[in-house]
Amino acid sequence: MQNISIIKAELHDIEKLQKIGRQTFFETFSESNSEENMQNYLDEGFSIEKLTAELTDTNSEFYFTVLNEEVIGYLKLNFGDSQTELKDNNALEIERIYVSKEFHGKSVGQLLFDKAIEVAKHKNADYIWLGVWEGNPRAINFYKKNGFVEFDKHIFKLGDDEQIDIMMKLNLKN
Repeated sequence: MQNISIIKAELHDIEKLQKIGRQTFFETFSESNSEENMQNYLDEGFSIEKLTAELTDTNSEFYFTVLNEEVIGYLKLNFGDSQTELKDNNALEIERIYVSKEFHGKSVGQLLFDKAIEVAKHKNADYIWLGVWEGNPRAINFYKKNGFVEFDKHIFKLGDDEQIDIMMKLNLKN
């Protein structure tokens, strides 16, 4: 797609981040989860307080994909102690890649993924890892296509529902 840019999100972008975060999470998971669990997660996971803490964390970075001044997707990366699990200083975690549903299949996710690779190489990471819900075959296939392999599983709680995430990683060094 033409005219798509990737820009780093800053604290003054918090409302845009909240909007795209809530929208894409809802689009991706609402059909598979109870309305109550979804609403609680959207309220807590994308609260101004939580997003402020994430945006001001020096070991996390957010990037937007922007088309005609509209945010159509975003990426969240974590390093060091801000990683959700492994906390390996030689690794980078992709915590989130989300794209508005209307832009699925248009390489927007690939642009965000490529940005993650660029940042990981810049930070001299040995590997990138992530957790992806086992019920999201579209995302699993995307990561496999990009060279990720499964290495473990963990529990992700959405409200009162315990779900299994497949943990995947991509080695950047031989």
